[in-house]
Amino acid sequence: MAVTYTPTATTGFVGNDRVLFGIIFGVLAFWLFAQTTLNIAPVMAQDLGVETNVMNIAVSITALFSGIFIVVIGGLADRIGRVKTVMWGFILSIAGSLLVGLAPAGALAETFLMIGRVLQGLSGAFIMPASLALIKAYWDGPARQRAVSLWSMGSWGGSGFAALFGGLMAQNVGWRWIFIAGAALSLIGMVMVRGTPESKAQTRGAYKFDTAGVVTFMVAMVALQVFATQGGNFGWFSLPTIGLLVISVIFGFLFFRAEAGNPSAFVDFGLFRNMTYTGATISNFLLNATAGILIVAMSLVQLGGDMTAQEAGLLTVGYAITIVAFIRVGEKLLQRFGPRRPMIWGGLIVALAIALLLPTNMLLENYRYLVIVAFSLFGLGLGFYATPSTDAALAALPEDQSGSGSGLYKMASSLGASFGVAISATVFSAISAGGSVQWLEGAISYLGRQDNLAVREAAFFAFLVNLVLAILAIISVMVTIPKTKPGEVADTGEDLRND
Repeated sequence: MAVTYTPTATTGFVGNDRVLFGIIFGVLAFWLFAQTTLNIAPVMAQDLGVETNVMNIAVSITALFSGIFIVVIGGLADRIGRVKTVMWGFILSIAGSLLVGLAPAGALAETFLMIGRVLQGLSGAFIMPASLALIKAYWDGPARQRAVSLWSMGSWGGSGFAALFGGLMAQNVGWRWIFIAGAALSLIGMVMVRGTPESKAQTRGAYKFDTAGVVTFMVAMVALQVFATQGGNFGWFSLPTIGLLVISVIFGFLFFRAEAGNPSAFVDFGLFRNMTYTGATISNFLLNATAGILIVAMSLVQLGGDMTAQEAGLLTVGYAITIVAFIRVGEKLLQRFGPRRPMIWGGLIVALAIALLLPTNMLLENYRYLVIVAFSLFGLGLGFYATPSTDAALAALPEDQSGSGSGLYKMASSLGASFGVAISATVFSAISAGGSVQWLEGAISYLGRQDNLAVREAAFFAFLVNLVLAILAIISVMVTIPKTKPGEVADTGEDLRND
Protein backbone atom coordinates (compact mmCIF):
# COMPACT_ATOMS: atom_id res chain seq x y z
CA MET A 1 0.00 0.00 0.00
CA ALA A 2 1.37 3.41 -0.93
CA VAL A 3 2.19 5.75 1.93
CA THR A 4 1.56 9.49 1.59
CA TYR A 5 3.99 11.79 3.37
CA THR A 6 2.98 15.35 4.17
CA PRO A 7 5.61 18.08 4.52
CA THR A 8 5.61 19.86 7.86
CA ALA A 9 4.59 23.50 7.98
CA THR A 10 7.83 24.61 9.62
CA THR A 11 10.51 22.96 7.49
CA GLY A 12 8.71 21.42 4.55
CA PHE A 13 10.59 18.19 5.28
CA VAL A 14 8.80 14.93 4.48
CA GLY A 15 9.58 11.94 6.67
CA ASN A 16 11.20 9.19 4.60
CA ASP A 17 12.27 5.59 5.06
CA ARG A 18 16.01 6.36 5.11
CA VAL A 19 15.61 8.47 8.24
CA LEU A 20 13.03 6.10 9.72
CA PHE A 21 15.19 3.01 9.33
CA GLY A 22 18.24 4.87 10.60
CA ILE A 23 16.27 5.66 13.75
CA ILE A 24 15.10 2.04 13.98
CA PHE A 25 18.74 0.86 13.85
CA GLY A 26 19.40 2.95 16.94
CA VAL A 27 16.36 1.44 18.67
CA LEU A 28 17.53 -2.06 17.70
CA ALA A 29 20.98 -1.42 19.18
CA PHE A 30 19.25 -0.95 22.53
CA TRP A 31 16.38 -3.45 22.46
CA LEU A 32 17.91 -6.25 20.40
CA PHE A 33 21.65 -6.11 21.05
CA ALA A 34 21.86 -4.63 24.56
CA GLN A 35 18.97 -6.76 25.87
CA THR A 36 20.62 -10.07 24.90
CA THR A 37 22.03 -10.08 28.44
CA LEU A 38 18.64 -11.44 29.57
CA ASN A 39 19.71 -14.75 28.01
CA ILE A 40 23.50 -14.73 27.92
CA ALA A 41 24.07 -13.37 31.45
CA PRO A 42 25.27 -16.76 32.80
CA VAL A 43 27.75 -17.12 29.92
CA MET A 44 29.04 -13.56 30.35
CA ALA A 45 29.40 -13.92 34.12
CA GLN A 46 31.43 -17.11 33.75
CA ASP A 47 33.65 -15.72 31.00
CA LEU A 48 34.35 -12.43 32.79
CA GLY A 49 34.67 -13.97 36.24
CA VAL A 50 32.00 -11.82 37.93
CA GLU A 51 29.52 -12.85 40.63
CA THR A 52 25.92 -13.67 39.71
CA ASN A 53 24.51 -10.79 41.78
CA VAL A 54 26.85 -8.34 40.01
CA MET A 55 25.72 -9.71 36.65
CA ASN A 56 22.06 -9.30 37.66
CA ILE A 57 22.74 -5.61 38.35
CA ALA A 58 24.49 -5.27 34.98
CA VAL A 59 21.47 -6.83 33.25
CA SER A 60 18.94 -4.42 34.77
CA ILE A 61 21.06 -1.26 35.12
CA THR A 62 20.77 -0.44 31.40
CA ALA A 63 16.99 -0.17 31.51
CA LEU A 64 17.23 1.64 34.86
CA PHE A 65 19.48 4.43 33.54
CA SER A 66 17.40 4.68 30.40
CA GLY A 67 14.29 5.05 32.53
CA ILE A 68 15.83 7.60 34.90
CA PHE A 69 17.06 9.95 32.19
CA ILE A 70 14.65 9.39 29.33
CA VAL A 71 12.20 12.11 30.36
CA VAL A 72 14.99 14.60 31.13
CA ILE A 73 16.59 13.99 27.74
CA GLY A 74 13.19 14.03 26.01
CA GLY A 75 12.46 17.48 27.42
CA LEU A 76 15.97 18.64 26.56
CA ALA A 77 15.51 17.36 23.00
CA ASP A 78 12.51 19.66 22.60
CA ARG A 79 14.84 22.58 23.39
CA ILE A 80 18.20 21.75 21.80
CA GLY A 81 16.92 19.71 18.84
CA ARG A 82 15.67 16.18 18.41
CA VAL A 83 18.05 15.24 15.58
CA LYS A 84 21.05 16.39 17.62
CA THR A 85 19.80 14.32 20.58
CA VAL A 86 19.44 11.19 18.43
CA MET A 87 22.99 11.65 17.11
CA TRP A 88 24.38 11.87 20.64
CA GLY A 89 22.45 8.68 21.42
CA PHE A 90 24.27 6.90 18.60
CA ILE A 91 27.64 8.02 20.00
CA LEU A 92 26.75 6.74 23.49
CA SER A 93 25.55 3.45 22.04
CA ILE A 94 28.80 2.91 20.15
CA ALA A 95 30.92 3.72 23.21
CA GLY A 96 28.85 1.57 25.58
CA SER A 97 28.69 -1.40 23.23
CA LEU A 98 32.45 -1.39 22.68
CA LEU A 99 33.16 -1.19 26.43
CA VAL A 100 31.01 -4.27 27.08
CA GLY A 101 32.26 -6.16 24.04
CA LEU A 102 35.92 -5.49 24.84
CA ALA A 103 35.65 -5.92 28.64
CA PRO A 104 38.67 -7.86 29.94
CA ALA A 105 38.20 -10.83 32.25
CA GLY A 106 39.40 -10.35 35.81
CA ALA A 107 39.76 -7.30 38.01
CA LEU A 108 38.65 -4.69 35.45
CA ALA A 109 35.67 -6.69 34.17
CA GLU A 110 33.13 -5.13 36.52
CA THR A 111 34.30 -1.58 35.71
CA PHE A 112 34.12 -2.06 31.92
CA LEU A 113 30.83 -3.93 32.20
CA MET A 114 29.03 -1.44 34.45
CA ILE A 115 30.21 1.70 32.61
CA GLY A 116 29.35 0.13 29.26
CA ARG A 117 25.89 -0.91 30.41
CA VAL A 118 25.21 2.55 31.85
CA LEU A 119 26.22 4.18 28.55
CA GLN A 120 23.95 1.77 26.67
CA GLY A 121 21.10 2.82 28.96
CA LEU A 122 21.83 6.50 28.36
CA SER A 123 21.86 5.89 24.60
CA GLY A 124 18.31 4.58 24.85
CA ALA A 125 17.34 7.66 26.86
CA PHE A 126 18.68 9.89 24.08
CA ILE A 127 17.34 7.98 21.07
CA MET A 128 13.86 6.79 22.05
CA PRO A 129 12.00 9.97 23.07
CA ALA A 130 13.73 12.16 20.49
CA SER A 131 13.02 9.69 17.69
CA LEU A 132 9.34 9.41 18.65
CA ALA A 133 9.14 13.22 18.70
CA LEU A 134 10.65 13.25 15.19
CA ILE A 135 8.01 10.77 14.03
CA LYS A 136 5.29 13.02 15.45
CA ALA A 137 6.88 16.07 13.77
CA TYR A 138 7.65 14.64 10.31
CA TRP A 139 4.95 11.99 9.79
CA ASP A 140 1.17 12.36 10.02
CA GLY A 141 -2.02 10.31 9.79
CA PRO A 142 -1.68 6.78 8.35
CA ALA A 143 1.98 7.48 7.52
CA ARG A 144 2.65 8.18 11.21
CA GLN A 145 0.83 5.01 12.25
CA ARG A 146 3.01 3.04 9.81
CA ALA A 147 6.14 4.74 11.17
CA VAL A 148 5.05 3.95 14.74
CA SER A 149 4.45 0.31 13.78
CA LEU A 150 7.90 -0.03 12.22
CA TRP A 151 9.47 1.80 15.18
CA SER A 152 7.63 -0.61 17.50
CA MET A 153 9.05 -3.54 15.56
CA GLY A 154 12.46 -2.19 16.48
CA SER A 155 11.63 -1.89 20.18
CA TRP A 156 9.11 -4.66 20.94
CA GLY A 157 10.34 -6.85 18.08
CA GLY A 158 13.96 -6.26 19.03
CA SER A 159 13.30 -7.38 22.59
CA GLY A 160 11.45 -10.41 21.18
CA PHE A 161 14.44 -11.54 19.12
CA ALA A 162 16.98 -10.68 21.85
CA ALA A 163 17.02 -14.05 23.64
CA LEU A 164 17.18 -16.05 20.39
CA PHE A 165 19.74 -13.76 18.79
CA GLY A 166 21.89 -13.67 21.92
CA GLY A 167 21.87 -17.44 22.29
CA LEU A 168 22.81 -18.06 18.67
CA MET A 169 25.60 -15.47 18.73
CA ALA A 170 27.01 -16.64 22.08
CA GLN A 171 27.02 -20.27 20.99
CA ASN A 172 28.45 -19.81 17.49
CA VAL A 173 30.65 -16.70 17.35
CA GLY A 174 30.98 -15.57 20.98
CA TRP A 175 28.96 -13.12 23.08
CA ARG A 176 31.45 -10.27 22.58
CA TRP A 177 30.56 -10.00 18.91
CA ILE A 178 26.98 -9.14 19.84
CA PHE A 179 28.11 -5.80 21.25
CA ILE A 180 30.71 -5.13 18.57
CA ALA A 181 27.99 -5.68 15.95
CA GLY A 182 25.70 -3.39 17.97
CA ALA A 183 28.28 -0.61 17.72
CA ALA A 184 28.51 -1.14 13.95
CA LEU A 185 24.72 -0.99 13.57
CA SER A 186 24.62 2.28 15.53
CA LEU A 187 27.27 3.73 13.23
CA ILE A 188 25.19 2.82 10.17
CA GLY A 189 22.08 4.35 11.73
CA MET A 190 24.02 7.51 12.53
CA VAL A 191 25.02 7.90 8.88
CA MET A 192 21.42 7.36 7.71
CA VAL A 193 19.96 9.99 10.07
CA ARG A 194 22.73 12.52 9.36
CA GLY A 195 21.47 15.52 7.38
CA THR A 196 17.87 15.36 8.65
CA PRO A 197 16.51 18.90 9.24
CA GLU A 198 16.49 19.86 12.91
CA SER A 199 13.21 19.78 14.83
CA LYS A 200 12.67 21.84 17.97
CA ALA A 201 9.67 22.88 20.04
CA GLN A 202 8.66 26.50 20.33
CA THR A 203 10.08 27.63 23.67
CA ARG A 204 7.91 29.01 26.43
CA GLY A 205 10.18 31.21 28.50
CA ALA A 206 13.73 30.60 29.67
CA TYR A 207 14.75 26.99 30.21
CA LYS A 208 15.94 26.04 33.68
CA PHE A 209 17.38 22.59 34.35
CA ASP A 210 15.35 20.79 37.02
CA THR A 211 18.29 19.78 39.23
CA ALA A 212 16.21 19.03 42.34
CA GLY A 213 13.77 16.86 40.43
CA VAL A 214 16.44 14.88 38.58
CA VAL A 215 18.58 14.26 41.67
CA THR A 216 15.72 13.20 43.94
CA PHE A 217 14.26 10.96 41.23
CA MET A 218 17.63 9.34 40.54
CA VAL A 219 18.33 8.62 44.22
CA ALA A 220 14.83 7.19 44.74
CA MET A 221 15.05 4.91 41.67
CA VAL A 222 18.60 3.68 42.32
CA ALA A 223 17.78 2.93 45.97
CA LEU A 224 14.65 1.06 44.93
CA GLN A 225 16.57 -0.89 42.27
CA VAL A 226 19.31 -1.93 44.71
CA PHE A 227 16.61 -2.85 47.23
CA ALA A 228 14.92 -5.11 44.64
CA THR A 229 18.12 -6.77 43.38
CA GLN A 230 20.19 -7.02 46.57
CA GLY A 231 17.57 -7.26 49.32
CA GLY A 232 17.83 -11.05 49.36
CA ASN A 233 21.61 -10.94 49.71
CA PHE A 234 21.50 -8.38 52.52
CA GLY A 235 18.52 -10.04 54.22
CA TRP A 236 15.03 -8.59 53.71
CA PHE A 237 14.79 -7.37 57.30
CA SER A 238 18.43 -6.28 57.61
CA LEU A 239 19.39 -2.68 58.34
CA PRO A 240 20.86 -2.02 54.84
CA THR A 241 17.71 -3.32 53.12
CA ILE A 242 15.34 -1.34 55.32
CA GLY A 243 17.58 1.71 54.91
CA LEU A 244 17.38 1.45 51.10
CA LEU A 245 13.60 1.26 51.24
CA VAL A 246 13.42 4.26 53.56
CA ILE A 247 15.74 6.27 51.29
CA SER A 248 13.58 5.40 48.28
CA VAL A 249 10.38 6.51 50.03
CA ILE A 250 11.89 9.75 51.38
CA PHE A 251 13.44 10.81 48.08
CA GLY A 252 10.29 9.75 46.21
CA PHE A 253 8.32 12.13 48.42
CA LEU A 254 10.90 14.88 47.89
CA PHE A 255 10.68 14.31 44.15
CA PHE A 256 6.91 14.84 44.10
CA ARG A 257 7.33 17.95 46.24
CA ALA A 258 10.01 19.31 43.90
CA GLU A 259 7.90 18.74 40.78
CA ALA A 260 4.57 20.06 42.10
CA GLY A 261 3.95 23.49 40.60
CA ASN A 262 7.47 23.68 39.14
CA PRO A 263 7.28 25.24 35.62
CA SER A 264 10.65 23.63 34.75
CA ALA A 265 9.75 20.17 36.12
CA PHE A 266 11.24 17.39 34.00
CA VAL A 267 8.12 15.29 34.70
CA ASP A 268 5.04 17.29 33.78
CA PHE A 269 2.26 15.72 35.82
CA GLY A 270 -0.19 17.87 33.87
CA LEU A 271 0.11 15.37 31.02
CA PHE A 272 -1.75 12.85 33.15
CA ARG A 273 -4.90 14.97 33.01
CA ASN A 274 -5.49 13.18 29.72
CA MET A 275 -6.87 9.73 30.59
CA THR A 276 -5.84 8.21 27.26
CA TYR A 277 -2.22 9.22 27.83
CA THR A 278 -2.42 8.05 31.46
CA GLY A 279 -3.81 4.63 30.54
CA ALA A 280 -1.27 4.11 27.77
CA THR A 281 1.63 5.01 30.07
CA ILE A 282 0.55 2.96 33.12
CA SER A 283 -0.31 -0.15 31.10
CA ASN A 284 2.95 0.28 29.16
CA PHE A 285 4.88 0.17 32.45
CA LEU A 286 3.06 -2.94 33.68
CA LEU A 287 3.23 -4.94 30.43
CA ASN A 288 6.92 -4.15 30.01
CA ALA A 289 7.46 -5.42 33.55
CA THR A 290 6.34 -8.87 32.36
CA ALA A 291 9.64 -9.02 30.45
CA GLY A 292 10.80 -10.70 33.65
CA ILE A 293 9.41 -13.98 32.30
CA LEU A 294 12.31 -14.05 29.84
CA ILE A 295 15.07 -14.17 32.44
CA VAL A 296 13.05 -16.61 34.57
CA ALA A 297 12.29 -18.98 31.69
CA MET A 298 15.86 -18.85 30.39
CA SER A 299 17.27 -19.48 33.88
CA LEU A 300 14.79 -22.30 34.52
CA VAL A 301 15.62 -24.34 31.43
CA GLN A 302 19.36 -23.68 31.69
CA LEU A 303 19.81 -24.21 35.44
CA GLY A 304 17.02 -26.73 35.94
CA GLY A 305 17.12 -28.48 32.58
CA ASP A 306 20.81 -28.18 31.59
CA MET A 307 19.96 -26.56 28.25
CA THR A 308 22.51 -24.33 26.54
CA ALA A 309 21.90 -20.61 25.94
CA GLN A 310 21.30 -21.35 22.26
CA GLU A 311 18.80 -24.12 22.98
CA ALA A 312 17.01 -21.91 25.51
CA GLY A 313 16.91 -18.98 23.09
CA LEU A 314 15.33 -21.15 20.38
CA LEU A 315 12.34 -21.70 22.67
CA THR A 316 11.50 -18.00 22.30
CA VAL A 317 11.49 -18.00 18.48
CA GLY A 318 7.69 -17.80 18.44
CA TYR A 319 7.82 -14.60 20.52
CA ALA A 320 10.16 -13.00 18.03
CA ILE A 321 8.10 -14.02 15.00
CA THR A 322 4.63 -13.21 16.29
CA ILE A 323 5.46 -9.81 17.74
CA VAL A 324 6.92 -8.65 14.43
CA ALA A 325 4.15 -10.28 12.38
CA PHE A 326 1.28 -8.87 14.43
CA ILE A 327 2.45 -5.31 15.16
CA ARG A 328 0.98 -4.23 11.81
CA VAL A 329 -2.18 -6.15 12.75
CA GLY A 330 -2.30 -4.04 15.92
CA GLU A 331 -2.12 -0.97 13.67
CA LYS A 332 -5.14 -2.17 11.67
CA LEU A 333 -7.06 -2.97 14.87
CA LEU A 334 -6.31 0.58 16.07
CA GLN A 335 -7.71 2.04 12.87
CA ARG A 336 -10.86 -0.06 13.10
CA PHE A 337 -11.63 -0.16 16.84
CA GLY A 338 -9.62 2.67 18.41
CA PRO A 339 -6.93 2.00 21.06
CA ARG A 340 -8.94 0.56 23.99
CA ARG A 341 -10.06 -2.83 22.70
CA PRO A 342 -6.79 -3.98 21.06
CA MET A 343 -4.89 -2.91 24.20
CA ILE A 344 -7.21 -5.05 26.35
CA TRP A 345 -7.03 -7.97 23.95
CA GLY A 346 -3.24 -7.76 23.94
CA GLY A 347 -3.11 -7.76 27.74
CA LEU A 348 -5.42 -10.79 27.97
CA ILE A 349 -3.26 -12.76 25.53
CA VAL A 350 -0.11 -11.84 27.53
CA ALA A 351 -1.80 -13.04 30.74
CA LEU A 352 -2.73 -16.33 29.05
CA ALA A 353 0.86 -16.77 27.86
CA ILE A 354 2.23 -16.32 31.39
CA ALA A 355 -0.38 -18.71 32.80
CA LEU A 356 0.88 -21.40 30.39
CA LEU A 357 4.37 -21.11 31.94
CA LEU A 358 3.14 -21.91 35.47
CA PRO A 359 3.19 -25.75 35.31
CA THR A 360 6.93 -26.07 36.04
CA ASN A 361 6.17 -29.50 37.55
CA MET A 362 6.10 -31.04 34.06
CA LEU A 363 8.89 -33.03 32.44
CA LEU A 364 11.25 -30.80 30.45
CA GLU A 365 10.59 -32.70 27.22
CA ASN A 366 6.91 -31.67 27.45
CA TYR A 367 7.35 -28.31 29.18
CA ARG A 368 9.58 -26.93 26.42
CA TYR A 369 6.69 -27.20 23.94
CA LEU A 370 4.52 -25.29 26.40
CA VAL A 371 7.25 -22.62 26.56
CA ILE A 372 7.25 -22.31 22.76
CA VAL A 373 3.46 -21.83 22.68
CA ALA A 374 3.55 -19.42 25.62
CA PHE A 375 6.19 -17.17 24.09
CA SER A 376 4.37 -17.21 20.75
CA LEU A 377 1.25 -15.96 22.52
CA PHE A 378 3.35 -13.45 24.46
CA GLY A 379 4.55 -11.92 21.19
CA LEU A 380 1.02 -11.99 19.75
CA GLY A 381 -0.36 -10.09 22.75
CA LEU A 382 2.37 -7.47 22.68
CA GLY A 383 1.91 -7.12 18.91
CA PHE A 384 -1.76 -6.31 19.43
CA TYR A 385 -0.90 -3.83 22.18
CA ALA A 386 2.17 -1.97 20.88
CA THR A 387 0.95 0.36 18.12
CA PRO A 388 -2.46 1.26 19.67
CA SER A 389 -0.76 2.18 22.94
CA THR A 390 2.08 4.19 21.39
CA ASP A 391 -0.13 6.03 18.91
CA ALA A 392 -2.69 6.83 21.62
CA ALA A 393 0.06 8.35 23.78
CA LEU A 394 1.55 10.39 20.90
CA ALA A 395 -1.83 11.66 19.69
CA ALA A 396 -2.64 12.97 23.17
CA LEU A 397 0.52 15.12 23.42
CA PRO A 398 0.77 18.87 22.74
CA GLU A 399 3.28 19.64 19.96
CA ASP A 400 5.68 21.54 22.22
CA GLN A 401 5.81 18.65 24.72
CA SER A 402 6.12 15.74 22.31
CA GLY A 403 9.73 15.05 23.34
CA SER A 404 9.16 15.13 27.10
CA GLY A 405 5.82 13.34 26.79
CA SER A 406 7.32 10.63 24.58
CA GLY A 407 10.15 10.38 27.08
CA LEU A 408 7.71 9.86 29.94
CA TYR A 409 5.91 7.16 27.95
CA LYS A 410 9.18 5.39 27.12
CA MET A 411 10.37 5.85 30.70
CA ALA A 412 7.45 3.62 31.61
CA SER A 413 8.84 1.03 29.17
CA SER A 414 12.40 1.16 30.49
CA LEU A 415 11.57 1.33 34.19
CA GLY A 416 8.91 -1.33 33.76
CA ALA A 417 11.40 -3.68 32.09
CA SER A 418 14.11 -2.82 34.63
CA PHE A 419 11.97 -3.41 37.71
CA GLY A 420 10.20 -6.37 36.15
CA VAL A 421 13.49 -8.12 35.44
CA ALA A 422 14.91 -7.14 38.84
CA ILE A 423 11.85 -8.34 40.77
CA SER A 424 11.55 -11.58 38.78
CA ALA A 425 15.26 -12.34 39.14
CA THR A 426 15.14 -11.57 42.86
CA VAL A 427 12.11 -13.79 43.49
CA PHE A 428 13.67 -16.58 41.45
CA SER A 429 17.10 -16.30 43.11
CA ALA A 430 15.76 -15.95 46.66
CA ILE A 431 13.45 -18.97 46.48
CA SER A 432 15.85 -21.21 44.55
CA ALA A 433 18.66 -20.43 47.02
CA GLY A 434 16.41 -21.16 50.00
CA GLY A 435 15.66 -24.73 49.00
CA SER A 436 12.40 -26.38 47.97
CA VAL A 437 9.06 -25.16 49.35
CA GLN A 438 7.55 -28.01 51.38
CA TRP A 439 3.88 -26.99 51.21
CA LEU A 440 4.09 -26.54 47.42
CA GLU A 441 5.51 -30.05 47.03
CA GLY A 442 2.51 -31.35 48.96
CA ALA A 443 0.08 -29.51 46.68
CA ILE A 444 1.79 -30.19 43.32
CA SER A 445 3.41 -33.40 42.11
CA TYR A 446 6.74 -32.67 40.42
CA LEU A 447 7.62 -35.16 37.71
CA GLY A 448 11.09 -36.28 36.69
CA ARG A 449 14.27 -35.12 38.40
CA GLN A 450 13.95 -34.13 42.05
CA ASP A 451 17.34 -32.45 42.48
CA ASN A 452 16.10 -29.28 40.75
CA LEU A 453 12.88 -28.77 42.72
CA ALA A 454 14.02 -25.46 44.22
CA VAL A 455 14.67 -24.01 40.75
CA ARG A 456 11.32 -25.20 39.38
CA GLU A 457 9.38 -23.92 42.39
CA ALA A 458 11.20 -20.59 42.26
CA ALA A 459 10.21 -20.21 38.60
CA PHE A 460 6.56 -20.95 39.48
CA PHE A 461 6.42 -18.08 41.99
CA ALA A 462 8.30 -15.69 39.68
CA PHE A 463 5.87 -16.43 36.84
CA LEU A 464 2.97 -15.89 39.26
CA VAL A 465 4.29 -12.38 40.04
CA ASN A 466 4.35 -11.61 36.32
CA LEU A 467 0.79 -12.88 35.88
CA VAL A 468 -0.36 -10.40 38.53
CA LEU A 469 1.41 -7.59 36.63
CA ALA A 470 -0.36 -8.53 33.39
CA ILE A 471 -3.76 -8.56 35.13
CA LEU A 472 -3.06 -5.12 36.61
CA ALA A 473 -2.17 -3.84 33.11
CA ILE A 474 -5.55 -5.03 31.79
CA ILE A 475 -7.39 -3.38 34.69
CA SER A 476 -5.51 -0.10 34.15
CA VAL A 477 -6.61 0.01 30.49
CA MET A 478 -10.22 -0.78 31.37
CA VAL A 479 -10.29 1.94 34.03
CA THR A 480 -8.41 4.73 32.22
CA ILE A 481 -8.79 4.37 28.44
CA PRO A 482 -12.15 5.83 27.35
CA LYS A 483 -14.34 4.13 24.78
CA THR A 484 -13.68 6.20 21.66
CA LYS A 485 -14.32 5.81 17.97
CA PRO A 486 -11.36 5.16 15.63
CA GLY A 487 -9.34 8.32 15.09
CA GLU A 488 -10.79 10.00 18.17
CA VAL A 489 -8.59 11.18 21.04
CA ALA A 490 -10.53 11.53 24.26
CA ASP A 491 -9.98 14.18 26.87
CA THR A 492 -8.11 16.60 24.63
CA GLY A 493 -10.15 19.63 25.51
CA GLU A 494 -7.94 20.49 28.49
CA ASP A 495 -4.59 22.20 28.24
CA LEU A 496 -2.16 19.47 29.27
CA ARG A 497 0.56 21.87 30.34
CA ASN A 498 1.20 22.96 33.88
CA ASP A 499 -0.73 26.10 34.83
